[in-house]
Amino acid sequence: QVQLVESGGGLVQAGSSLRLSCAASGLIFSNYAFDWFRQFPGQDREFVAALIRNGAGTYYADAVKGRFTISRDNAKNTVYLQMNSLKAEDTAIYYCALRLYSSAVETGEYLYWGQGTQVTVSS
Repeated sequence: QVQLVESGGGLVQAGSSLRLSCAASGLIFSNYAFDWFRQFPGQDREFVAALIRNGAGTYYADAVKGRFTISRDNAKNTVYLQMNSLKAEDTAIYYCALRLYSSAVETGEYLYWGQGTQVTVSS
């Protein structure tokens, strides 16, 4: 079955960097798009970042633009989220999710979600 497993979260100080990974299995990795979301306590999940198909570009939430970078390695079936200049307000659980390339970023249908990885940024 399809599995998405996030890793790389942790407790860091403001201004630090983290790289999250999302390892996918049980599917043909290159056939799908993988995006990142996050969830603050007591709130719904919100979109963070997406890769446009065939490297046509990236799409970021305004709150992370210029600080976060999404990438993927098809040979390793893994998607990454490089997070630099972390702020206390980035503290959240981070999830990766997969969609068909034909599904719209952020508002389209996401077929599978990972279990999430906690990122905590101390100020």
